[in-house]
Amino acid sequence: IGALDTQQVPWGPGVLVDENNRTTEPILNQEKFGQYSAYFIAPEDCGKFYLTFDEGYESGFSPAILDTLQEKGVHAVFFVTLPFVQSQPELVRRMIQEGHVVGNHTSHHWNPTQKTLEEAAEDIRELHDYMQEEFGYTMTLYRPPEGAFSEQTLAMAQEMGYTTVLWSFAYKDWDPDNQPEATAALAKLKERLHPGAIYLLHAVSSTNTHVLGQFIDDARAAGYEFVPYR
Repeated sequence: IGALDTQQVPWGPGVLVDENNRTTEPILNQEKFGQYSAYFIAPEDCGKFYLTFDEGYESGFSPAILDTLQEKGVHAVFFVTLPFVQSQPELVRRMIQEGHVVGNHTSHHWNPTQKTLEEAAEDIRELHDYMQEEFGYTMTLYRPPEGAFSEQTLAMAQEMGYTTVLWSFAYKDWDPDNQPEATAALAKLKERLHPGAIYLLHAVSSTNTHVLGQFIDDARAAGYEFVPYR
C-alpha cells in the first residue's frame, strides 16, 4: 500500500452518458479502480438500482425518509458519521431494524487524501468500533467524505475489510437553505435513471423527502428494482 499513488483522484459522475444512459466517468473509474473493492457504478446487466443517503447530521427529515422507504418496501444504504450516530441512536437503530445498511462515512468527515494513512484509517476505525460496541453492528461499506480518494486510500479501505461505494448520480441537494424545486428535481432524478445506478441523495434535503415516494414509484414503473448493498 505504501507504494501506491497518494494523490487525490479528481472525479465526478458528470453528465456524459453512453447509449444506455450510464454515466461514462463512473464507468471509466470502475474499470480503473474496481480492483480495490470500489464501486462507482454497478454492472450494466445486474438489473439493480442502489439508493444511498449521506447522513452527516440530522435536520429532521430522516424519519419521513424512513417512513417512505418502509411504505414502499425499499431498502437503502445510509452512510453515517460518528456525530450523527452519537446524537441519533434511535434513528440508527431504526435503520438497522428495518433492514437498511448503515455505512461508514467516518468519524470526523476528513478528506482521507489530506491525512496520513494512519489518520485516515483511524477515522474509519473509530466509527467502526463504536458501531460494534453500541449497536452490535459490523460496518462493511465505506464512503469517503467528499467522495475524495486516492489509489492508496482505496487499498487501505479494502485491507480494512471495506467495500468503497461512490456513486453514478448526485445533484445539488445538500444545502438545506437552497433546495431545488420539487418538480424539477423529480424530473432530473428520473431522466438520469440507468442500469446499475448508484444514486447519492442527502437526507438533509426537504426536496428529496418530498419527492422520494413518487421517484420510487416512477423508477419501478420504468423497470428498475431497488436493492441495498450487503
